Amino acid sequence: MATRRSTTVLAGVSLTALVVTGCGSNDASTEEPTVQTPPASSAGTATDLLPVPDTSGGAFVLPGTALTEDERAFTYNEAAVPVGSTVNIESDENDGRTTVTLDATGLAPGRDFGVHVHTRRCGPAPADSGPHYQNTVDPAATEQTPSSDPAYANPQNEIWLDITTDPGGNAQASTTDWQFRPGEAKSVVVHDQHTQNAPGRAGMAGDRLACIDEDF
Repeated sequence: MATRRSTTVLAGVSLTALVVTGCGSNDASTEEPTVQTPPASSAGTATDLLPVPDTSGGAFVLPGTALTEDERAFTYNEAAVPVGSTVNIESDENDGRTTVTLDATGLAPGRDFGVHVHTRRCGPAPADSGPHYQNTVDPAATEQTPSSDPAYANPQNEIWLDITTDPGGNAQASTTDWQFRPGEAKSVVVHDQHTQNAPGRAGMAGDRLACIDEDF
């Protein structure tokens, strides 16, 4: 069994507003991923600039900051994903299946977020992370028209980790699916709303609010 954990901490100043697009997902099922809300806890502060010990990851930076080969994490909307909030992604592979777990603290309280695994690394622009990772790729999808067919855009064919934060801005979610193809799943994107599943809208979850590099 292989285990990988990544923790990111938001740090920066106010952002220039960015217009972003939603995502598409796969499969006909409308089953939602397991979502659990933990007890309220204090959010991280702007002084928490280093990764949690024994994890991989780095501090969130603003788009336009000089980039390195280290893992990147950007916030594109500080009102929803504030400076000082944290996101932890853990993935465990066992018997050909992968369990992906999200633990968030300090996000905007009492609101919905959609969270998906994407195919590209994070970049200064929200769209840089590319489309959703799909276990079975929708043959009709293109760069200009991401998958929105429920036969492919569904929580069984993609990784959906939709959450609703508690009054402290904290939330947890977990899902177990197939094993990722090596090198094809490279980031986790936090979206503006829970993921839709209707034909033509399946997989869409509004604007991309933040992005975390994660090589599964």
